[in-house]
Amino acid sequence: MADNFPHRSHCPINYALESFGDKWTLLIIRDLMFNDKESYGDFLASGEKISTNILADRLKRLEELGIVTKGVKESNRSRVVYSLTQKGRDLLPIMLEITRWSGKYDANTYASRSFLARLEQDRDKLIAAIRAGW
Repeated sequence: MADNFPHRSHCPINYALESFGDKWTLLIIRDLMFNDKESYGDFLASGEKISTNILADRLKRLEELGIVTKGVKESNRSRVVYSLTQKGRDLLPIMLEITRWSGKYDANTYASRSFLARLEQDRDKLIAAIRAGW
């Protein structure tokens, strides 16, 4: 799905950076993808302490780009929730590569050694397992 968002250029790296390349956007995607977070309050509770105005801006942009969708929780129709679209879920391999790289160079990473070893040994199987949980 193409987006209609204006981009400075159509260089693939530029397109990616303009779509999801800032710190807060990647952390929102991380929380949706790996941390079972789905609501505005969930994102605010993340350890990195995103401000409310930045969170609102990034969620709106992710919606406009078709990376997330906004809806209501089936079990609580008054609760607004966000979820990754297929376009957002397609970022899984990129997020795993960022995790792998960080795990290699950050001696204090939160990623477990067993997860990093699994990622290193059989990336495709790990991707399939994560996707099966969606």
